[in-house]
Amino acid sequence: MWPEVIAVLSAMGWAGDAVLVRIGARTSNVIAAAFLSYAFAALLLWIYLFVYFPLDRLWSPATIYFLLSGCLQPLLARILYYIGITRIGVSRAGPLRGAEPLLSVSLAILFLHERPNSFVYWGATLIMASVWLVLWRRSGEARWKVFDFFFPLGAAFCGAVSQNLRKSGLLILPDPYAGAAISASTSLVIFSLFLVVTGKIRLARQRRESLPFFGSAALVSASAQILNFAALNGGEVSAMVPLLNTTPLFTVVFSALFLREVETVTLRVVLGALLMVAGVIVIAVR
Repeated sequence: MWPEVIAVLSAMGWAGDAVLVRIGARTSNVIAAAFLSYAFAALLLWIYLFVYFPLDRLWSPATIYFLLSGCLQPLLARILYYIGITRIGVSRAGPLRGAEPLLSVSLAILFLHERPNSFVYWGATLIMASVWLVLWRRSGEARWKVFDFFFPLGAAFCGAVSQNLRKSGLLILPDPYAGAAISASTSLVIFSLFLVVTGKIRLARQRRESLPFFGSAALVSASAQILNFAALNGGEVSAMVPLLNTTPLFTVVFSALFLREVETVTLRVVLGALLMVAGVIVIAVR
């Protein structure tokens, strides 16, 4: 299968994960969704490593970067994103979460001393315009607080930092599956400890009504993560990144198809998602 097709399927998978969590959260909570997602991804990836990967290679400095990455993403990034989609909806949280490429470039400029060309700045302008379109609200629309938008934006920031850490680790140990397994396991362990210490472990209990949706979301997100690495393995990063970041567009489409009774997708939100994707593409082809 072409890596371009794999990248688009990965983007569709992450969008589907968000929609399924949104539906399941009506009878449960995002903590249960996140716990099941981490556990399933960690189990699936470690099975793969035990079968195909020499485990002694994990005694590498790269493991430190993967561990730090796992503290931010998927752990913190996904929690913030799940909270965001329950507060402002998938159709708005999705495009805001898609600001991650812009933040990644900004961090690279600050800490890696990269000097991007004008395409990056044009892409940044498009992304900022998309954010304003998504955030702008007319009187009489659904109730939400401006503070709620910091959850998906915070998820985007965590993801941007995590991507830089992953890149540093992959330069030492170029095996994306090992990195993904360590990151997912780190998220699962820290999240479980947090729930135990705070006495909220009961919130991770899966309810019968939401389990079909959360279980499906866990399967879809794990598959999307594997497809993400497969796309990067099969194609150039500059070509794969814009395709992998078409997730906001699919979140809007899926929201319109499957969440009509839960949230309304307006023309502004659709235009915001399109501008977000356009900005990502402009930055990627620099």
